[in-house]
Amino acid sequence: MLTRFITPRLGLILPAYNEQEVLPTTLSKLNTIKATLIQKNLISDDSFIMVVDDGSVDNTWEIIQEKEQLNSDLIGVKLSRNFGHQSALLAGMSESIKLADIIITLDADLQDNPDIIQKMVLKYKAGNEIVYGVRSSRKTDTWFKRNTALTFYKISSFLGVEMVPNHADFRLMSRVAVLALLRLPERNVFLRAMVPLVGFQSDKVFYERGERQAGTSKYPLKKMLSFAIDGITSFSVQPIRLLFNLGILVISIASIEIVYTIFEKMIGNTEAGWSSLMISIWLLGGINLVAISIVGIYIGKIFTEVKQRPLFQIETETGLFVEKLRKVDDYAMK
Repeated sequence: MLTRFITPRLGLILPAYNEQEVLPTTLSKLNTIKATLIQKNLISDDSFIMVVDDGSVDNTWEIIQEKEQLNSDLIGVKLSRNFGHQSALLAGMSESIKLADIIITLDADLQDNPDIIQKMVLKYKAGNEIVYGVRSSRKTDTWFKRNTALTFYKISSFLGVEMVPNHADFRLMSRVAVLALLRLPERNVFLRAMVPLVGFQSDKVFYERGERQAGTSKYPLKKMLSFAIDGITSFSVQPIRLLFNLGILVISIASIEIVYTIFEKMIGNTEAGWSSLMISIWLLGGINLVAISIVGIYIGKIFTEVKQRPLFQIETETGLFVEKLRKVDDYAMK
């Protein structure tokens, strides 16, 4: 196994949407961890934290600007509007990889345990290009959320979507892995499946997910269901194949029913078939609606892809630390 002896420059990437309550605590915690890693010579002393403000309507951006005055290694990226969590992550990755050797993405609510960052860096130094932060259990989840999550992973696996179970978006990626990911052209972004798709040597670090420190969840049930459907339909055509098989099954049942009806008619054993008729109409009508809806989802994704609209738009980026690093890099290349 390859062992890396260089001291990498680390970029910590935090997407933030209306996180004014928890962001100061998160930045303080990450600064402490970063300082410890620098002291142990696991990362370079010019490592940084990048916060991507995903169109927040509270004081998140003001807090980023305020903290930047106190911490010169903090970079703020402000998107022009709310593009969504996955697009904010991509924005942070595309900007930070211009400066960093490795990046770690994690949510700003401190539910992803940042204390395992050191283990992730050590896994990278052992030769891994991607290190996944994986939940060791779901005991902090409600019964409903725990079982719906397990069902989602089982369905995704059955439909051929390759993912790391119980892994969200807490991961380390090297420059090589990030550049490979950014070359993927799709606009329907589902990073949990896109990252395994790029390949490279990888490993896992397990952790217990904590409670949100402050603020409210940005993923209510409706949004989580939409996210799951988008993820599956972006990486698998199995639902359309299942619909075809279902259609064959319905036609087979209907053929048997036709033969049976003709036989009953020939022997004179006929009755008014209102119930069976209504059941057949409702059954076939429901199947048709589901089939049309699923095919419509795929057509909608094609519509989104062919337009090639940008996944994010950066409004402004704090520049003091960025310019400093770029000058250092330019000097090193001479």
